[in-house]
Amino acid sequence: MTGFIPTTAPSAARWCDRCGESVAAGAHPACEAARAWEPPRWCASCRRRMKVQVVPVGWSAVCVEHGERRG
Repeated sequence: MTGFIPTTAPSAARWCDRCGESVAAGAHPACEAARAWEPPRWCASCRRRMKVQVVPVGWSAVCVEHGERRG
């Protein structure tokens, strides 16, 4: 299960958390398939590149603006 620890008020996802492109541009089938195996690389709220750490038991991704997500 993934968790999100916000540091500011959450906003709606406007960006793909894998490729960083706009979600309004259309479907991202390759990104959706990759989410099952990979952690997010981009913040879906602000499009900043996140600091990602992968360990054998899971992962964590940190956005400097929106906080940490774990999976």
